[in-house]
Amino acid sequence: MQKPDFSKLKALYINCTLKQSPRMSHTQGLIDVSQNIMEAEGVSFENIRLVDHPVAYGVYPDMTEHGAKEDAWPEIWKKVDAADILIIGTPIWLGERSSVASKLIERLYAMSSLQNEKGQYYFYGKVGGCIITGNEDGIKHCGMGILYALQHVGYSIPPQADCGWIGEAGPGPSYLDKESGAKNNDFTNRNTTFMTYNLLHLAKMLKEQNGYPAYGNSRKDWDDGTRWNFENPEYR
Repeated sequence: MQKPDFSKLKALYINCTLKQSPRMSHTQGLIDVSQNIMEAEGVSFENIRLVDHPVAYGVYPDMTEHGAKEDAWPEIWKKVDAADILIIGTPIWLGERSSVASKLIERLYAMSSLQNEKGQYYFYGKVGGCIITGNEDGIKHCGMGILYALQHVGYSIPPQADCGWIGEAGPGPSYLDKESGAKNNDFTNRNTTFMTYNLLHLAKMLKEQNGYPAYGNSRKDWDDGTRWNFENPEYR
């Protein structure tokens, strides 16, 4: 089998830990596993710890235009815009994604009405996934919410686009704690590897064909009156 060339792809990891740098982030520990694969495949990538930046709450592209004193989102958006792949990392708190992850999703939603050059919603042609850590249950629950949000705003989700690690329920060792044995967990390592490559494969296919054809899904064409094969039943 010929080895694919992923070197033209760009990935962005946004770690939604509650801990500001340089505090240790267990979520970052698992993100690093995926990033090591990206590096070995020649993919350019960047990592952002969102809590380190004064990102305002809200659902507009720049919240300083709506009362916020400062908003780092417009600068972070440039990195999101440039990336073919977005991976959201989050810890689990009370069975849910972090509040930082929810803020990120809200700011992504703020950009979802933008259109690309085909008149499609802006995130068409980009690929998304998620990485989740914790020492309580909730990987699948958090993954469902994050992946739903990403596809709803226009990201494409490949098969098995999430991975995670959890320890025993209740207080106990977390991912980077030696006693957890997490780095040797074959299930987590396999899923992290599969997720990373599935994201790469789908992003490569979409990039090579310039995203999705605009037939049947262009907001610009719809607003101009194009309806393709849609027929309003009221006029049958």
